[in-house]
Amino acid sequence: MKKMLVWALGSVLFIGCNGGKATEPKTESSVATDSAQPKTQPVEFADAKYAEIGRQGVADLSSGDIDGWMKSFAENAVYLWNNGDSLAGKAAITGYWKKRRTEMIDSISFSNQVWLPLKVNQPQSIEQPGIWVLGWYMVNAKYKTGKRMQQWIHTDMHFDATDKIDRVIQYLDRVPINAAMAK
Repeated sequence: MKKMLVWALGSVLFIGCNGGKATEPKTESSVATDSAQPKTQPVEFADAKYAEIGRQGVADLSSGDIDGWMKSFAENAVYLWNNGDSLAGKAAITGYWKKRRTEMIDSISFSNQVWLPLKVNQPQSIEQPGIWVLGWYMVNAKYKTGKRMQQWIHTDMHFDATDKIDRVIQYLDRVPINAAMAK
């Protein structure tokens, strides 16, 4: 009975997968044709080294090593937030984070990190083609006011042809940040 059930199930799967049509075995020429023309996907996974750059960046920010973090940035980098604020140029980004890290933030840590390196071959919307790393993490910060802030933040980083970060887009909620900074 078991053999009959296995045979019946196998037949149903075979007919279902092939639409009831007999299939011809692939010849060497059809196999070569299929593999000779790989289809470019709109997006594919990128090298894990980009995820490590993101991970190292938040580690540097956490330790207060802004110069270490900025080594990954291109001179013409742009840093954007979801509220429309932005900084242009590595010098401006460095100055902003040095001031923020020394004058406003007492300590900051990042947990539950997820990093996804992607290569965008065919943009689907307004994003730039090339290498992106998408990061999600929980931020725990203690401000100089003595207040704390905790929230999930999403960060997208684009890399130029020399593997330097030339664009950062950060999605966060300003309400808990402003509340933690209030005296």
